[in-house]
Amino acid sequence: MSLKFLNPLFDSFPWHLQEPNIEQNGVFFSYILGIIALLWFVWIFINRSKKEQLPLPPGPKALPLVGNLLSLDPELHTYFASLCQIYGPICRLWLGKKVGIIITSPALAREILKDQDTIFANRDVPAAGREATYGGKDIVWTPYGPKWRMLRKVCVRDMLSGSTLDSVYTLRKKELRRTISYLYNQKGVAVNIGEQMFLTVLNVITSMLWGGTVKGEERSSLGAEFRLVVTEMTELLGTPNVSDFYPGLARFDLQGVTKKMKVLAKRFDRIFETMIDQRQKMDRNGGIGSGVGQESKDFLQVLLKLKDQADAKMPLTMTELKALLMDMVVGGTDTTSNMVEFAMAEIMNKPEVLRKSQQELETVVGKDNIVEESHIQHLPYLYAVMKEALRMHPALPLLVPHCPSETVTVGGYTVPKGSRVFINVWAIQRDPSIWENPTEFLPERFLDSNWDYSGNDFNYFPFGSGRRICAGIAMAERMFMYSLASLIHSFDWKLPEGEKLDLEEKFGIVFKKKLPLVAIPTPRLSNPTLYE
Repeated sequence: MSLKFLNPLFDSFPWHLQEPNIEQNGVFFSYILGIIALLWFVWIFINRSKKEQLPLPPGPKALPLVGNLLSLDPELHTYFASLCQIYGPICRLWLGKKVGIIITSPALAREILKDQDTIFANRDVPAAGREATYGGKDIVWTPYGPKWRMLRKVCVRDMLSGSTLDSVYTLRKKELRRTISYLYNQKGVAVNIGEQMFLTVLNVITSMLWGGTVKGEERSSLGAEFRLVVTEMTELLGTPNVSDFYPGLARFDLQGVTKKMKVLAKRFDRIFETMIDQRQKMDRNGGIGSGVGQESKDFLQVLLKLKDQADAKMPLTMTELKALLMDMVVGGTDTTSNMVEFAMAEIMNKPEVLRKSQQELETVVGKDNIVEESHIQHLPYLYAVMKEALRMHPALPLLVPHCPSETVTVGGYTVPKGSRVFINVWAIQRDPSIWENPTEFLPERFLDSNWDYSGNDFNYFPFGSGRRICAGIAMAERMFMYSLASLIHSFDWKLPEGEKLDLEEKFGIVFKKKLPLVAIPTPRLSNPTLYE
């Protein structure tokens, strides 16, 4: 067989032996040796980097493709706590294609939320959250930076400051007194406390948002619609979503979560558009805020004014304005109402706590008077009750997950850029090495201590810490204390005959009681007119 067809191939090589060229061969081999040396150094560098890079935190073995998704327990707070008992205070899960990092110690929480706060000040935005907040343009999901700082300032300084909250106290009082009157008319009848507190907080928040815009029966029907939509939205936000675990599949929305959230968000958007349009018409026609005095302005009026006066370099857009309204309605209702329900359940389970709380209220308020917000600062024992309820049942047991903007080291392990970091505040606040009798409801532990919820102590931080600490602490504190004080000052409470008190929790993005608290109110004030 002739091999002449190979001649052109051999002719192309410089080491062709028929016509040796020593100078060309020397240059060629120099290039080859240089490339080999370079590749060798690169190989050594890569392997040395791999050896020097700290490993991921320990964790359970993961299956191909799905990771640890199939082994997740629906009660994530207790499941994560059990994993950390096995693998240590920092452990790792594979959530599909994403790395989940679980933190269950004060020291590591400090490392993330204080020492490396800037790096961890972002969020891994879920598909449902992005759809609910106009593309993640609210204070919860907006990336850390100038825009987020502007939105945070609007919330803390202009909407939720002490002076602004003082200016809408009349609106809060009106709605809470309406609830007390309703409960008085239900005396001797079992009522769902969580449901009533949800409606109360919802009405308070919407009243503060646009108190002078909606009147009478229109407000009642609006509250009923909001309750339905908020409940469905929070359920979707807590639904494990394939789109979040496998970002490449997000466009297919395999579970329909994004589609469902889009429908709910549009319902809210129509309400927001209507309220904004009505408020703008009122202002053009010389309206005076909420109708209870020129000094009292609802939040929508404040926001629209800020929008008109915003810096051109960092404007507050109408979309961002509506996203902030969404935060207030969705973020402020479930959290506060559920925490009041948990506190009531714990108090009813400890009759001596109820007795001490009522004695303090009788001393400060009297049985011939109703609770005002001005009384709250004079109720140290009730404050301790609130703090203990927040210790045992933090509103967001895993906070809102953080997301590092770069790969960093935490606790001697590598935490990759873009991972989802869960800080199990529920487990930290029940750690027996920190808290004596951690599963027992003992408000007294807060009476002679400096524990607070400023986020500076990482043994107790129910509202989070660092740059992303909850912006609504001041309002949550007022609503929690005012509501709880009014309920236990105005009524005695007992369970229906044959019923047992259940304190079991149900995990979600917001903690709930597994079984609703149903109890019978008995009026205890001296004069029936105090319930009007």
